[in-house]
Amino acid sequence: MAKNSSRPVGRHFLHIPGPTPLPDRVLRAMDTPIIDHRGPEFARLAKKCLEGIKTIFKTTNPVIIYTATGTGAWEAALVNTMSPGDKVLMVETGQFATLWKKMAERIGLKPEFITTDWRQGTDPKAIEARLREDKGKEIKAVCILHNETSTGALSPVAEVRKAIDAAGHPALLMVDTISSLASTDYRHDEWGVDVSVGGAQKGLMMPPGMSFNAISDKAIAANKTAKMPKSFFAWDDMLNMNKVGFFPYTPGTQMLHGLATGIEMLHEEGLDNVFARHNRLAEATRRAVKAWGLENLNKNAAQVSPTITAVMVPDGHDADQFRALALDAFNISYGASFGAYAGKYFRIGHLGDINGGMLIGGLGITEMALSLAGIPHKKGGVQAAMDYLTAAHGSAAKQAAE
Repeated sequence: MAKNSSRPVGRHFLHIPGPTPLPDRVLRAMDTPIIDHRGPEFARLAKKCLEGIKTIFKTTNPVIIYTATGTGAWEAALVNTMSPGDKVLMVETGQFATLWKKMAERIGLKPEFITTDWRQGTDPKAIEARLREDKGKEIKAVCILHNETSTGALSPVAEVRKAIDAAGHPALLMVDTISSLASTDYRHDEWGVDVSVGGAQKGLMMPPGMSFNAISDKAIAANKTAKMPKSFFAWDDMLNMNKVGFFPYTPGTQMLHGLATGIEMLHEEGLDNVFARHNRLAEATRRAVKAWGLENLNKNAAQVSPTITAVMVPDGHDADQFRALALDAFNISYGASFGAYAGKYFRIGHLGDINGGMLIGGLGITEMALSLAGIPHKKGGVQAAMDYLTAAHGSAAKQAAE
């Protein structure tokens, strides 16, 4: 930004892994007079959202909508199914898995962590092996992140369910889908998930402040005997009121207007098309990173994220300084780094209401910022991304013609 200027010119390039850019259509849907949250118009809106969100989780079971961020839905998943002192098995895939584990400790559960180096996702075999050791069936839940937002690793949820079943273990399967839902394929029912945790501020293209619990019959049964304290997050009150299109307390009315529109937009594009778009953008980003000669934090090529790419900076350089320079010079925001890798990587978010042109703009800025920061890299990353996207669209057009 020029000296003495207090106004950044042009659009801000928001490439954090969420919240994501808000579509004008969602903003306009929320820009409406408040309606009576106990009246018939609201009941119609609520029922539309409660039914619509099921199609995103791919479930026929209830999905509970909270006026809270994803952290609230984490807590709701645990307190509605567990009792004080229960053991839960978690996997250290990164910062957000670590935070969920710390929450479990704070509320009186006993989490056990399968540790990793943060450069991979969940290993189903490790979960199966630990559950086979649990002869007394003391572990009550397995909690994983579908997509670790801090590192860009996508874990195989269906394989984790198979691992739990192979061990003959009754543990519930809880999955955080916050940075994957509505961006990559997710199947709550088919994959045998008991509680899916979601947030509205990423693939659903909404502001922060809304989150979800999709729940199985097994989870509902566990809720009946769960003894963790709960009030705001209690499923039973929500389920009873939701049946008639209302909530047990004042809901986020404007957020529901936005959610209804976000769901409409996803289905207008077609969920499979949404997922394919995210895969293309992710692959283009990875090709840019490779062409620059930089390293992906996630070392497991089978677990690459469709929504986030974490880029390592060479030794002797500071990723946080790079992010600050890029913001000041080019008005672009990247995701921060965490844990033992703090200052060693930055995250490029490529999810939500974003297309190829927007991504190329962001990657172009990134290449300029790398040069400005003096970070060693090769030229041509943007060209590699453009070549891939051009070929991908050409192939899609050919298939459509055939």
